[in-house]
Amino acid sequence: MKKWLLRGAALIIVCYLALFSTVMAAMLQTPERFGAFMKHMPPALVWATLPAPRMWLWARKGTLAEGERAPDFNLRTAKDRHRRVALSSYEGQRPVVLVFGSYT
Repeated sequence: MKKWLLRGAALIIVCYLALFSTVMAAMLQTPERFGAFMKHMPPALVWATLPAPRMWLWARKGTLAEGERAPDFNLRTAKDRHRRVALSSYEGQRPVVLVFGSYT
């Protein structure tokens, strides 16, 4: 009986490590690829069984230090979604505040 419990525990640990490794590898991809991966994964499995919020923060921590220049990027405007704006277009003007997220 004890041997079967140990095998069962070992199997659970191996499955957990496989899930952890797969999700971590997906989180290290671009957000679009991670989203495509998450379409096929039950969210409760990822967010309830793994330390997923911490994994996500580690995967997306970036390499900028305080005081360094932000990398240039190009985004659609929120107002009409057809125009594009680049961070570099504001260089030398007043400071720019970037807010990412949803307030709904």
